[in-house]
Amino acid sequence: MPTRDDAPLGAPCWIDLFSSDIEAAIAFYGDLLGWTCEDSGPEFGHYRNFSKDGHRVAGGIANDGSGGMADVWTVYLAVADAQATVDAAAAAGGAVPMPPMEMGALGWAALITDAGGAAVGIWQPGEHRGFGLVDEPGAPAWFELHTRAYEPSVAFYETVFGWDTTVASDVPEFRYTTLGDGEDSVAGVMDASAFLPEGVPGQWSVYFRVDDADASVAEVARLGGSLVAPPEDTPYGRLATVADPTGTAFKLIQP
Repeated sequence: MPTRDDAPLGAPCWIDLFSSDIEAAIAFYGDLLGWTCEDSGPEFGHYRNFSKDGHRVAGGIANDGSGGMADVWTVYLAVADAQATVDAAAAAGGAVPMPPMEMGALGWAALITDAGGAAVGIWQPGEHRGFGLVDEPGAPAWFELHTRAYEPSVAFYETVFGWDTTVASDVPEFRYTTLGDGEDSVAGVMDASAFLPEGVPGQWSVYFRVDDADASVAEVARLGGSLVAPPEDTPYGRLATVADPTGTAFKLIQP
């Protein structure tokens, strides 16, 4: 079982769900992925920590609509110094919608946008070290940026987060770069110019591992979610895109 205590610097270390119906989300992901939920209490705004088999895998917080933001899954990258990373992001052409905030002894969080306008979180760990379980059924398995600003975005993550990248494919119909190489890679950047509409900012996607993608898609529908893209076989496994009951999209992968 791929458990871990820390994420490598620059790598995805946490995800959380911003949901306009957090109670429905708790029930949905609990039934679909086998998660349990712990409320952190009023001190942390009733932030929820989701666990799988006793290991933390994700977080969640209520979207009360006051900020005008849509429900979304956010990917966080591990950093040693949140303020220094934010400064580097701004210098590299990014923006800083949420500067570093101290979360008690847990760590520091911030939110930036990259060279293609995609929002990505920053997490400087304290007591909260991020994922305790990855690439197991019910846990996050892959993290992927779709962007029209492909080359500037790759350069941004190399500069700001120190990514050691590998070009996985460089043909016109499929341009893809990974953080890491081969089986050691942990995230990817895809040139989405062919399908992401002009003017739409880049966006990070989260993949959750499942044993059976088709059965999981059927379960999504039974639980009140929806199908975005049906399961298909790829060189990386059987993939599907679905959405939870409030329309928040995520991906399923059956290796």
